[in-house]
Order: sequence, then structure tokens, then C-alpha cells
Amino acid sequence: MRQKLNNMHSNGLVVAATILGDFIIAMLTYWLFNTVKGTPLDDTQLHTSILIGVIYCACILNGGVILYIRNVKRFQIVTLVTRNVLLFVVLSVPLLRLGHFNHMSYKILPLFLFSLIFMVSAYRIFVRWAVISYRRRGKSINRVVFVGSKENNISLYKEMLAISSLGYQVVGYFDDQPNQNFPQECKFLGKTSEVIDYLKGNHSIHELFCCLPSSRADEILPIIHYCEKNFIHFYNVPNVTNYLHHRVYFNMLGNVPYLSLYREPLSHPENRALKRAFDIVVSGVFLVTLFPIIFIIVAIITKLTMPGPIFFKQKRNGLNGKEFYCYKFRSMKVNADADKLQATKDDPRKTKWGDIMRKTNIDEMPQFWNVLKGDMSVVGPRPHMLKHTEEYSKLIDKYMIRHFVKPGITGWSQVTGFRGETKQLSQMEGRVEGDIWYIEHWSIGLDLYIMYRTVRNIIEGDNAAY
Repeated sequence: MRQKLNNMHSNGLVVAATILGDFIIAMLTYWLFNTVKGTPLDDTQLHTSILIGVIYCACILNGGVILYIRNVKRFQIVTLVTRNVLLFVVLSVPLLRLGHFNHMSYKILPLFLFSLIFMVSAYRIFVRWAVISYRRRGKSINRVVFVGSKENNISLYKEMLAISSLGYQVVGYFDDQPNQNFPQECKFLGKTSEVIDYLKGNHSIHELFCCLPSSRADEILPIIHYCEKNFIHFYNVPNVTNYLHHRVYFNMLGNVPYLSLYREPLSHPENRALKRAFDIVVSGVFLVTLFPIIFIIVAIITKLTMPGPIFFKQKRNGLNGKEFYCYKFRSMKVNADADKLQATKDDPRKTKWGDIMRKTNIDEMPQFWNVLKGDMSVVGPRPHMLKHTEEYSKLIDKYMIRHFVKPGITGWSQVTGFRGETKQLSQMEGRVEGDIWYIEHWSIGLDLYIMYRTVRNIIEGDNAAY
């Protein structure tokens, strides 16, 4: 019994250690910056540093403190920490200014926040490494049994085997008879009627995954009741693999459960409001500062190098497939194929000045007006011309999913190698996969990272920019 309780609380202890570590890092980082500045540590400073830590802990409780236990990339940890720090800024700066507690100038604030992101991310990554190393030594292992050997439990077994950092040890499975399709390494433990007797045999089982159909409720309910009384976590594995070959997500509407095909952070009103506020601030600042200067330079050179209008507008598909006019600086000669053909590397329609604008992304700058209007976002799947949407929607099954969010000036696919001309269908499929990944993993931190990667690609040069 003690082993079961220790295993149940191990993850909780790690989470508590993470929150405590974040709390201490936030306090120490604030204190060190003020020490370097030359401000002596007095009671006010001490109270402020504690308040800083408390506010930051409130922010991290809003999501994902256990992220490092799962098989995730370091980038995702940094993204989560960045989101928490941005939320921390929104909450802490007005509060500290209002209470006259803050002794840190706005000149030092960006460096403080960057240091906080770096220190907390490094700590989270270290804790994740420590947890994985600890579990690989056979510590804090979750012993698991399966009830039923349908395709969904077989897939679950393979996932548990592949992600060793999760700490699962599959003891075996129960079913009406041995299943030849189940991996031989996973032992057949007996019939479903023998599950409770096996659990009573002091085998230290922590979790049970059941994929029996609901028609066998008379067999399932006694197993649930026994698990609930003996510190064993019972999980039902729905059999949807017969018609769904895609990751699904569990949701609740009142007391009614349902499954969704995609995790959509932007389906929540608060996230849409946050992204819209971000878009308004970024586009508004750009349009009143840099854009007038860029417009004057582009207008002069364009008029001197090619006849025709300065701006080019084209109908594109946006949110939920709605059509809108997308604005660009004109980089090509006026031609009849503008709404039919993609630009190619040596496209004769481009001018030398137009080629420069495309390589430096200057031609996309008017789209900040689309962002301010609400047709687009700063970051999102790139909008395609109507002809391409019609064509690719027939060739790629998941193509229209990219329209679940507003299109963007830049996007995840564009900064990960799927920018520019799509000569082969596989290139568009890769772009669509990247767009869906972005939709499922959206965060303000991810948007900031994509913007950074976009600027870096412009500076370093992008071979696909033409």
C-alpha cells in the first residue's frame, strides 16, 4: 500500500518542487537586478520580491507545470514559460506601480524578463531531465494492466513503450482469449472475469486501461468499484480507431463527454481576445511608425521603375473560408495571370525592384492593414488565392482545416521550410500539416517565436523567398 501511495504522490511532489523553484527564481532574479543597480535590500525590496514570486506562481498555475514529464521538445517548455512571463507582466506591472512597490525602471525591465524566461526555462528543462533519468533507473514506475486487447489498447501499449519518460511498465492484458495481434512481449494474464482476483493478489498495479465495449457494463462496473476502493486509477479507452485514425481530445459540455479531432486553443473566447489584442497592438504600432517611411520609399521606387498602381489586391480565403481582399505592394508587372499562377523563381512578370521586395518581405507590409481590419492575424496560415483553395481542397483531405483560424502575414510553415512555390503536392501537404500543428499548439509565445524566426530569415536570406 505504501508503494502505491508513494507512486501516486511522486508527480505531485515534482510539480510542487517546480512551483517552489519558479517562485524562488522569480524572487532572486528581481532581487539580483536591483542589487546590480545598487539598490540596498530593505523591507520594501524584500516584500516586493515576495510579491513578484507570488504573482508569478499565480501565472504558472494557469497551465502546464507538469509539461516536462511528457515527451515534449525543449522549445515547448520555453514557449510555455514565455507565455507565463507575458501574463506575469500584464498582472504585475500595473499592480506594483499602483502600490508604489516597484523600484525597477522600464529600461531594465526587458532584460529582467528575458533573464526570468532563461532561468525558469533552464530550471524546467533540468527538472525534466532529472525526472526522466530517475524513471529510467526504475524509480517512480506506474505498473499498468490492460483489460481488452482491441486495436486501441494495442496502440496505447506501443505508445507507452515508445515514451519511456512517462514511467509506464505494462504488466500484461486480460481478454476473453489471447490475442495474436497483441505484442508477444505483453503477457496474457487471463480472462476478463479474473481481473479483480488478479488485482487482489498484491501485484501493486497503479493504473488499469479498459477498452471493453459499453455493452459489457456488467463486467466493467465491478472492476471500476474495486479500483476506486484500492487506489488504482481506472481509465476507459474508447474504441474509435475503426473510423478515426487521428488523435482525438476529450471534452465535457456540462455532464456530457464528447471527443474532438483537434485541440484548438483559439476556440476559447479568452484566447481569441488575447490574440486579437496582440494583433491590434502590433499592427497599430507598425502602421503609425515604420509603415509611412516604407510606403514613401516603395511608392517612389515603384513609380520610377514600373507603370501601374503601387498596391496590389487579390481575393484570398480567410477565416472559415470567407473571402477578403489581401493587400500587397505590387512586385510584378500588370498581368492577366495574377489570380491564377504562383510566382516562380525566375518569373518574367517580376521586376528587379519587385524581386528585392519579395526577398525582404517588404511586399507583405500592407497586410498589417488587413490585420488591423480583422481579416488577418500577424501570425497564422498564409492565405491562398481562391483558385488554389479550390484545387487543393479536392486533393488534400485536411486542407480546409487551416481556415479554422485567421490567416497570417507569416506562419509556422513559412519559417520551417514550406514557403514559396509548391511544385509538388507533397510540399503543399507539408504546409498544411504545419498549419494544423500551429492551430493545435497556438500560444502568444509561439507567435513571438515565429515572428523572431521570420525576422531572422529575412536577415540571413531565405532561398524560398521569390
